[in-house]
Amino acid sequence: MLALLVGAAWFFVIQPARAFLANWQTPPAQTQSQGGGAATPPAPAGNVNAALTRADVQKFVRVRREVQKAMGSSFTGVQQVWTDIQNGQNPNLFQMMTVLREVGGSVGAARQAQAAALSSENMSAERYAAVRSGVNRALGLPSIDFSQAAQALQSGQLPDLNRDVQTGTAQERALVQPFQQELTETVALGLLGL
Repeated sequence: MLALLVGAAWFFVIQPARAFLANWQTPPAQTQSQGGGAATPPAPAGNVNAALTRADVQKFVRVRREVQKAMGSSFTGVQQVWTDIQNGQNPNLFQMMTVLREVGGSVGAARQAQAAALSSENMSAERYAAVRSGVNRALGLPSIDFSQAAQALQSGQLPDLNRDVQTGTAQERALVQPFQQELTETVALGLLGL
């Protein structure tokens, strides 16, 4: 019985988490830019945690569009988990692992598309993450990140699947409002850290 449990844990928990992380950690430098060279996001400059600006939100929306295209049909499973979260359900370990298994291959492509879009927008990955946090606060979204959960699983820890919600400032909500519908439709990408 113990061997069966260990085998199930290996194939249904550890392997999907490892596959997801392998694709997640694929160096984005392999992305080809329009000029034929490798595209990487620029290095962080200035205060990456500065207050949101209209330009930041517009860049974020353009990058998010490219990431959604790269995810293709595997985005549907992530959206279903997000719908469940909106309906008050915390994702359980089985749901999380199912999503990780479904999107494992697409995450590498999405990360490369993200790197290329960040490069074309002249936005660092660190600034993008800070803007994503601000956008999520403005939309009133919980802070769940499956990439962090997969890392916890790989290191033998149970992930934190808490649905903490931080509210955004009035300025953040005003900046996000023109894009609210589009960002709400693609918010599930944030579950993957994208």
